[in-house]
Amino acid sequence: MKSQLTQSQTFSLTWLRYLIVVVLVLGVFFRFVNLDRKVYWHDEVYTSLRAAGFTRAEIDRELFQNQMIAARELQKFQRLKPGSTPADTIHSLAIEDPQHPPFYFLMARFWMKAFGSSITASRTLPALLSLLALPLMYGLGLELFASPLAALLATVLLAVSPFDVLFAQTVRQYSLLTVMAIASSLFLLRALRWQNWQNWVPYSFTSVVGLYTHPFFGLTLIAQGACVLLLNLPFSFSNLETPRLEGWRQQFNSFLKYLLAVAGALVLYSPWLIVLKTNFQRMSGTTNWARDATDFLYLMKSWTLSFTSLFLDLDLGINSVWTYVLRLPIVVLGVVALYTICRQTSRTTWLFILTSIFVPFLMLALPDVLFGGKRSAVTRYLISCYPGVQLAVAYVLAHKLLLGQWLWRGVTALLVTGSIASCTVSAFSDTWWSKGISYFNAEVASVIHRDGISPVHTKPPLVLSDIGDDFTNTGDLISLSYQLRDNVQLLLLSPSPNLELLQSDSHLFAFRPSKRLYQALEDKQIQLEQVFQPGRLWRLQLKGGERSQTGQILRYSDIVPNSLRLTPF
Repeated sequence: MKSQLTQSQTFSLTWLRYLIVVVLVLGVFFRFVNLDRKVYWHDEVYTSLRAAGFTRAEIDRELFQNQMIAARELQKFQRLKPGSTPADTIHSLAIEDPQHPPFYFLMARFWMKAFGSSITASRTLPALLSLLALPLMYGLGLELFASPLAALLATVLLAVSPFDVLFAQTVRQYSLLTVMAIASSLFLLRALRWQNWQNWVPYSFTSVVGLYTHPFFGLTLIAQGACVLLLNLPFSFSNLETPRLEGWRQQFNSFLKYLLAVAGALVLYSPWLIVLKTNFQRMSGTTNWARDATDFLYLMKSWTLSFTSLFLDLDLGINSVWTYVLRLPIVVLGVVALYTICRQTSRTTWLFILTSIFVPFLMLALPDVLFGGKRSAVTRYLISCYPGVQLAVAYVLAHKLLLGQWLWRGVTALLVTGSIASCTVSAFSDTWWSKGISYFNAEVASVIHRDGISPVHTKPPLVLSDIGDDFTNTGDLISLSYQLRDNVQLLLLSPSPNLELLQSDSHLFAFRPSKRLYQALEDKQIQLEQVFQPGRLWRLQLKGGERSQTGQILRYSDIVPNSLRLTPF
């Protein structure tokens, strides 16, 4: 009977390995399918214009001058600025976005020079970088659990994670941040195990690259420091014998090496620390939105969505009851996984996983709860926490599968199926929750194309806009330009708008008008009528012109609801 059971387990594990290979291939496929389908959103636009060597200030000076321009012409700011150098990319970040270190943007610049600036080309870079996380996750799983099956399952969960696939297709540094978080953890554990200086060098190097990728990599370093410190603290000072004292000294030596490795990384990162200090006011101004007060229920909802998006993400909306019904089993699975880790693994393993999840999370969540803010509600800001969650779930699945429990085979199948289904739905969607203020841009363009056709108007649609009240219109107009047809014209107005340029023979729209522009239109007795409220798109009615179907005249407070006044980071 024992022999038959062993053979059955061996057959099951062999079948499971084949299935794992198939799922890994699917994970790679999802990273590259339909790269150009989703909206090229506001933050991606800024990645391209920074990499190209432009600043927003010079773009604003050129664009918002009471002039008409073809929508597609805006995309010239997504191509390399003539005569620019990598120094221009660094300068653009330093003076306008100092919270973003330059490493990924410089990579994007060289990639743009080699392969062009199309959406597909730009998104291929983060997709390729995300592939580096897969072998690193396997190595980290082996280092923690000494179990090939647990390591493979962790790699699979990462490969088809809806969150990781989504940000692998986003022209931002987040897929690289995931790579560096996993790589630094792997090299740290190896350095702690082998206890020689040669193994601390790769850890220090990945720490430097991580810091130059995103400042929130610092959360990973702090979590790792907490883990090393807790591992090396003596839990009993009574009856200190010489061998125990020597062992404690050796443990303290490990923590000292960690400190020196991080100190070396910070020395190499110090040039950008000087940039941050010099431009602190600018950095503070561009991240003020994250300090806006919000209620605790919203934070709870966001935390639930963030952590479960690693396994299931159908974008049903934060207020849909089905969002939480479908994700509740994943929350339960996560709790079971953490409990199992604490009960069945070594102190090094469970302490590493707990600190990697909870230290970064609490550093963001506690200020939000105590002082107000929504830093922890931004899913991508919690990237440092996610590998620990995936590793914990992978371990409990591997442990139960090795015991041959049919229930857990079903759990594993459902979990992977949910991830694949989420990636499939996302792959064929025009937009997704991660697109922030650009979420509705594809639909905005569709409305312009549909409503802009009329026998009364002889010219193509004309969309007027200005810099906006929250200064996000620059990026979002460029984002919208990717969705608009070649014949659509933009009328970009200065703070002193010249409304004489409006053409009565064109179908007129206003995209996110500022309060000043709205007042100017009102003074000219030009009516704004709602066309698509979520995208803040309005139809203009000149005196004596064609009346819209709704005929609804709106106040400025209707045009710019408070919930839509956001500035993305």
